[in-house]
Parts: sequence; C-alpha cells; structure tokens
Amino acid sequence: MQEKIICPKCDSGTIIKKGTRKNQQQIIQQYKCKNCSNIFTKQPLKEKTYPIQTILKTLSLYNLGYSQTRIQKLLKTTPRPSQKTISNWINEFKTITTFNRLKKEAKVQFSPEELISSCEFLHNNLNYKYQIHNFKLNYLTNNNEKFQRLKLYLEKISTKEFPHHIFKPNHEIKEKSDRASQTDFKTLTINPLSKQNLANRLTKLALNLAKTNKDRHQSVQDFFIINDSTTIAAEIPIYLTHDDLLYFNSRSFNLNSKDFKTPITGHIDILQIRNNLIHILDYKPNANKENPIHQLTIYALALASKTKLPLIMFKCAWFDENNYFEFFPLHVVKNRKA
Repeated sequence: MQEKIICPKCDSGTIIKKGTRKNQQQIIQQYKCKNCSNIFTKQPLKEKTYPIQTILKTLSLYNLGYSQTRIQKLLKTTPRPSQKTISNWINEFKTITTFNRLKKEAKVQFSPEELISSCEFLHNNLNYKYQIHNFKLNYLTNNNEKFQRLKLYLEKISTKEFPHHIFKPNHEIKEKSDRASQTDFKTLTINPLSKQNLANRLTKLALNLAKTNKDRHQSVQDFFIINDSTTIAAEIPIYLTHDDLLYFNSRSFNLNSKDFKTPITGHIDILQIRNNLIHILDYKPNANKENPIHQLTIYALALASKTKLPLIMFKCAWFDENNYFEFFPLHVVKNRKA
C-alpha cells in the first residue's frame, strides 16, 4: 500500500510531483497541491543540512550509550557532522527521545552491545524479532513484586521453557487455533479515549527510517525501544488457552470460551511500563480507520493470565503518527457494576 501524501496547508490528497531541490547532503523531492497550489516537501525537519535518517541514527547511537566522538566515527556520511552538530541534535530532540534522561545510569550497567537483547522466532511461518531493553526492564520493575512477574515472563520467552511450539502449525491437527487479530467476541460497549501521546511524535520520526511500507512496524519498534524511556520490550509473543478463558469466566468476565479455537496466539508490538500500569501498544497505519479492541483485549487477557496480574493493571492502545486511542481492557469484558 503506497503512502498517501497530504498537503500540510489544506489537507488535500490531490498532489503531484513538482521537481526537486538539492542541499549539501541530499536531493529532496518537492510536491504541489492541485487544490491550493502549495509547494512542499515530505521533509519533517526544515533547514537541515543532513538527511533526517542520519540525525535519527545519531540519536539512537547516543541512547545506546555511544559517546559523541564515537558516533562521529560510526556515521558513514561525508562529511561527518561535527561534535557540536551532534550535540545540537541531541538537545533538539531530548523531549521526544526521553531515554536520554536515563542514559548516564544505563551506561554504567550495560555496554551499547548489551543494552538490548534480541532474538528471532519463526512463528506461524513468519519471522518475529523479539527485543527487550535490559536496563529499562530492571529499572522499571525494580522493587515492585507485581512488575517482577512481568519481567519473569519476558525473560522466559528467549528460553526453551517458553512453549514456542504453540506458534507453529501442526499439520496433524486439521483445525487451526485462532490468531488474536482474527478473534471476534461479544464485548461491552466502550468508547476509547482519543488523545495525543508521545508515541505519535516518536512514530513520526521513526517512519523516516522505513525504506518500504513493509518496514514500518520494525522501524517503529526499533526506535521506541532504543529512544523511549518507558518501552521495555517489542514483538512479545502471547498465548491464551482454554483454561485461561474458563478462569476468566469464573471471575464473571464476559467471555464465551466456546467461541474460540485455542490456544489463541499473537504478538504485542510494544510493551511499556508507565504511571504504574502496563501499556500494550499496537502500531496501526491509518489508526483512525482501525478498531482492534478485540485483538488488544486478547493480548491483555493473555498477559494478565501468564503473569497472574489483575487485568485492571493493563491499558491498551493503538496508534500511528497522528492518532492515539486507548482503553482499559477490563471495561471490555467485565461490567463495572459486577
């Protein structure tokens, strides 16, 4: 699906290409709005000599723990940016790339190569890159017994103890289990809260790193886990069993276990801890046209079950660079008066 270009002045989608312009480092495509004749570019940052990709790579290298002089050597641009330029970029984006507040403490405990652990899994014949941020995982769960349960689950995923076989097709079984994104069940009526969030600003930057539309999810996940101060993991596998559903039903939850083929599996895009809650985030291009309440509720139920945490501790949201919709999954499956 090709990205639709919108005029920043009148929001029209009737756009044509209008030549290019060049600066010291790059050739920039220009566009013209046929509705209001506005000429513009897709550049998110004006008056920048270096490509946005170089700036974002610099921010990520810095938040991974590299020094500014080391970053100069790692960048392959010609000419390399000066240390003053790098410092200016870091200061300019520090309100968005909020991990910079924790960077100094993280650097004492982890080298840049050790800061983030990742491994790839073949689940449902698709490759998934699971990542955890070791410092944030320790920092945000420290001295909190409930969050420690979440930490144990996340650390188990990369081991042989985790049931990865659940995510692989079994040709001996004719009936396949459900995917969380494909489930549909009767829910209580809720109105998700629409708001602006730091996730929108992070996403707007991260999408500049995606070379194709297929790369968007990975670019967003990578940028969040490196640069955001609350993201502890990305692409987290979850599963919900028949026994889990029976347990929730016994707690007066509005779920019909007969409607599902279990185990139900899925992968959470981004997992955060903030404001004493666990936030389950799903990146959805054109989020204002999506309604993944069922999918996200399944994610929350599965994670609550595996960590033995109350569902009230979870909050779900889906987002893109312009929209952010959030809700409490508890309100989807349990009447507040019950």
